[in-house]
Amino acid sequence: MASEWVDVPVPGGVMPAWWARPPAAEPPRAAVLVLPEVFGVNGWVRSVADRLAAEGYAALAISTFWRTAPQLDVPYDAAGLAEGRRHKDQVRAEQLLSDGAAAAAWMQAAHAGDGLAQKPLGCVGFCFGGHLALLAATLPVIAASADFYGAGVSSGRPGGGPPSLELVPQIPGRLWCFCGDADPLMPAEELRAIEEALVAQPSAGHRLLVAPGAGHGYMCEARGDYQAEAAAAGWSALLALFAGSL
Repeated sequence: MASEWVDVPVPGGVMPAWWARPPAAEPPRAAVLVLPEVFGVNGWVRSVADRLAAEGYAALAISTFWRTAPQLDVPYDAAGLAEGRRHKDQVRAEQLLSDGAAAAAWMQAAHAGDGLAQKPLGCVGFCFGGHLALLAATLPVIAASADFYGAGVSSGRPGGGPPSLELVPQIPGRLWCFCGDADPLMPAEELRAIEEALVAQPSAGHRLLVAPGAGHGYMCEARGDYQAEAAAAGWSALLALFAGSL
C-alpha cells in the first residue's frame, strides 16, 4: 500500500488531498472519495483512506475546506470543533459538487491504465462529510455513497437552500445512511425523515442503518462516542456496499 499528500486541480485553485492506493502490482478494485469531519483531513480520516487501500480500493480524502483552511487538522476538543465549524459554515453545496467532480476525474485519470476511467466511484463521508456524501451521491460518477451520521440533511443545505434530503430522488446510485440511535445531533424526527426519503425510492437500493446505543462519531476511535461493535458493523456494511456496487 502507498499513501501520500497530493494536490488536486479544481475549479478556482488546488485542493490538498490524501491519496492512498493498493500496491502497484494490484490494480485497484475501484476508486473512493473520502469526505472528512469538520476536524479536517486528520490522522483518523487518513487512516480510513489507508484502510480502504488495504481492501483494494484507491481512496482520496479531500480537504473540503481548502478555500479557507487547506491544511486544517484540529483535535477532537471544543476548540477544534469551534474552528472546524467556522470553516464548515463557509462551504456551499455547489462548491462541494464541483470539487467532488474534479476529484473523481483526477482519480480516474490517475488510474486510467487500470481501467478506472470507465468505472463508477464510491464515496464515504463522516459527520459534516456525511452530509456532503449525500450531496456527492447526486454526481453521475458516484455509484455508491455512505453517509455516516451526516446531521441536518432534513433541515438545511450547506450555503443555504432546500434541505439536502430533497435531492434523494436525483441520486443515480445507492445511498446508505448510517447513524446511532443515541446521536443527539440526529433526533428521532430526522431519522424518520431520512427513512421516508429513502423508502420513497424503492428500486434504488437505499438503506438506513441505525446502530443501537451509538452516539455521534461512533466510527472514530479518537472520539468519546466511539463504539467498537457498531464501528465494526459499520465498516463491514460499507465494504458490502462497495463490493456490491462498484
